[in-house]
Amino acid sequence: MWHSLQKRLAERRLTDPRYHFLFDEQPDELVCLDCETSSLKVRDAELLSIAAVRIHGNELLTSESFHVRVKPTREPEGANDETQSTSTRGIDAALEPVEAVKQLLDFIGGRALVGYYLEFDVAVLNRIVKPLIGVNLPNRQIEVSGRYYDYKLQHNPGSTIDLRLKTLLSDLQLPATLPQHDALNDAVTAGMIYLALKERGFG
Repeated sequence: MWHSLQKRLAERRLTDPRYHFLFDEQPDELVCLDCETSSLKVRDAELLSIAAVRIHGNELLTSESFHVRVKPTREPEGANDETQSTSTRGIDAALEPVEAVKQLLDFIGGRALVGYYLEFDVAVLNRIVKPLIGVNLPNRQIEVSGRYYDYKLQHNPGSTIDLRLKTLLSDLQLPATLPQHDALNDAVTAGMIYLALKERGFG
């Protein structure tokens, strides 16, 4: 109910009618989203790459993925504890942030977004999305760590729940073979977690 009200208000504030399609929900499909950034602080984070993979029903459509490198507005600094990636390989072929986000919006449409700690990625994207279309991303958001928390809480009331990615993958008996901190791999991993929880009644 609250999301529906927010969505109606956002629709009225849309400044570019070309993006009205973001409000056209597609209940049969979802999009798993991940962003690779230069920092874990929203205000400082530079987009380095964006990836998204669609889910149709119970199928993760890895053949229909979206993955682009993004040209940061300033050079990423050397690796540190707050840096997800500092790779600058292929920087000449990378897209400007606004162009990358435009392409992402075309890919996701009105589909709900799925991710692991998705709030951060959406907040970074909204720094570009809002000036572009007048509103933040209106898409419904599904946080897989939250779904996992509900799943574990139902089976172990009052217990302490570990939400680290490796714990989720191990507990849900999912492969942990994909390299982490790669946007496309992380989007695929979020999709696998979502489908595993859906099988358990928490989709």
